[in-house]
Amino acid sequence: MLANERLVLALPKGRILGEVIPLMRRAGIELETAFDDPDERQLRFRTNHDELDVIRVRSFDVPTYVAFGAAHLGVTGADDLMEFDDPELYAPLDLKIGRCRLIVAGPAEDRGRDDPLRWSHVRIATKYPEITRRYFAARGVQAECIKLNGAVELAPSMGLSRQIVDLVQTGSTLKANNLVEIEHIADITARLIVNRTALKTRTEQLGAWIERFREAALAA
Repeated sequence: MLANERLVLALPKGRILGEVIPLMRRAGIELETAFDDPDERQLRFRTNHDELDVIRVRSFDVPTYVAFGAAHLGVTGADDLMEFDDPELYAPLDLKIGRCRLIVAGPAEDRGRDDPLRWSHVRIATKYPEITRRYFAARGVQAECIKLNGAVELAPSMGLSRQIVDLVQTGSTLKANNLVEIEHIADITARLIVNRTALKTRTEQLGAWIERFREAALAA
């Protein structure tokens, strides 16, 4: 990273983005008009600050861009941060947006006849194999994880696994697929993350942006 290069903020596509934009505006950041154009294919955008650009990537990729120094800071869900778990990432701020829960779920028909406390081995379909393995290992349960990137709720009905680990907000998708929440793993919100090396070499500059976001989050 060069000390005089433009700062890059990685933003996530998907569920968090709609809540991030108002927060950024409260922080005094306005994006170029191309960002809101559905026909626009560019992924890097200018802002009203000469020192700051924004890139738009998959939520799950935000920690990767920041950890490897391609972006200096980013916004990502705590779920992706927990899964990536890289020492180069520093998460100084909970933005209090993108609220949801990370849970274990299974078929409604199993409720009352399958006791999770008696599991010794479980096959789980999930986007979060590392979180899942750690969660069950802490209870002495061996978790066989099948990695899926979407439509995780289909796994039980298709015989891929009996249980899933996934994010839920309202629970409506679970209900529509005849699934129920079995266990709660963690409450999830979006976090501001920073590359540790960048923070050491550009402390004042990045510190100022962290404070801008802190004030914006408190003003919500």
